[in-house]
Amino acid sequence: MRRRLIEKLKREGILKSPSVIRAMLRVPREEFVPASYRRYAYNDSPLPTFSGQTISAPHMVAIMCELLDLKVGHKVLEIGTGSGYHAAVCAEIVAPEDEDKKLWGHVYTVERIPELVEFARNNLKRTGYDDRVTVILGDGSLGYKEASPYDRILVTAAAPKMPKPLIDQLAINGKIVIPIGGSFYQELVVGVKLSEDKFKTFTAGGCVFVPLIGRYGWRV
Repeated sequence: MRRRLIEKLKREGILKSPSVIRAMLRVPREEFVPASYRRYAYNDSPLPTFSGQTISAPHMVAIMCELLDLKVGHKVLEIGTGSGYHAAVCAEIVAPEDEDKKLWGHVYTVERIPELVEFARNNLKRTGYDDRVTVILGDGSLGYKEASPYDRILVTAAAPKMPKPLIDQLAINGKIVIPIGGSFYQELVVGVKLSEDKFKTFTAGGCVFVPLIGRYGWRV
């Protein structure tokens, strides 16, 4: 089922990079969804997790990973851990198991909901990614300054505008992918930090994500 989904995404032109294809073939999505939804793990659609949150559709995971242009050794910040699946896919690219550990990158991922932090940590440990992914409980709109700067930042919740702390924590020539817009529709925005005072963006199509809640996101 996993291979059929990957072949479908390749035919549709969504999956292109060998590293992203390999990662999505290796990471077991069924281990990152609640047990009652396991049989739907390879449907190309979002699935519910807990506290009104979702795990992104596989095609969106593929699109965002392709836009990020992840490389072995990159330090990645993810905002919105959810189930941990997307972080595991990123980790499989920046720190592949068959690569020398000295060359490994790392994924730091921030989640505001304690239940999801526990769920993600358990999923990542069970699937063997807990040595390459660090899950932090906190306000994702603030980023995670302690491990900055980051080569890549991935945001899996929709912000009203680009959070300044995330731009500040991005390395020079680093890239961020983030959905920006209202409650029911957003644009997937890609930003590149050219220097400390130069930042360019472009849009990569429409999308729908749950809101980014926090000081530099939406207020509850």
